Amino acid sequence: MSNSFNRHDFSVSFVVEVEYGTIPLLTVCGSSKVARTDRLFRLLQTMRNLPSPFTGARLAEETGVSLRSIYRDIDSLRAAGARIEGERGYGYCLVEDNSLKPQAFDRTELEALALGLAEVKHLGDFGLASAAHVALTKIAAMLPRGRDQELFHAISQVYRPNPRYTIKLDIETVRHACWHERALHIRYTDSNGSISERTILPLTVMYTSEAMTVLAWCLLREDFRMFRIDRILELTSTAKSFRPRRVALLREYLSVLAPARAESGS
Repeated sequence: MSNSFNRHDFSVSFVVEVEYGTIPLLTVCGSSKVARTDRLFRLLQTMRNLPSPFTGARLAEETGVSLRSIYRDIDSLRAAGARIEGERGYGYCLVEDNSLKPQAFDRTELEALALGLAEVKHLGDFGLASAAHVALTKIAAMLPRGRDQELFHAISQVYRPNPRYTIKLDIETVRHACWHERALHIRYTDSNGSISERTILPLTVMYTSEAMTVLAWCLLREDFRMFRIDRILELTSTAKSFRPRRVALLREYLSVLAPARAESGS
């Protein structure tokens, strides 16, 4: 965000940088209007943090302003170029947010990015490791001169002499099935060595301290189940779709897991 000041009328013009230039966010006079601009950016940050879809009432609660102000501010953000889908009474989703550029990251945020991407490289998941490297170079390319070195030579480092997981399965097939909400047919061996065949609805890939696990709905057991990647012997994609149930099922599964995590102190 850039600010330009006029000494005669104390007018402040705010612009939002986008991919192909800048667009005005609003032009205001006086310090009381400056506060509204701060509120708009706080609203954007709230939208980034909340799971979609979020209601206007939830946004009002999180930001501490009236529902009427939320509706008015959403209109202002849309006019400024933010792509916010949805409508009053149904909920909203921030699809594209052009106001946040990579050079807005401070030094500590760059440290967090570098550390997180370095950890991904050591998982043993070669597809994600390659994507992490590409993501790092893309972020660095958009940083101001000198800041890219803070990313490449971060103070925080990851050292793992061996990958965290040993993965022989085609994990990309699992990710593809999750994204496209397609059932998978698997041959699976449990902790006792018993082998079974299942058709599962994959919901997410979970990375824990012990194993990489697929959280899924098992059609055989008609219940939620965890399947360790290293115990899946064979994996086949199917044409069976369970769209649009993945997000709802995942939320339900995580709500079931929450009490167990609380009892274990994790």
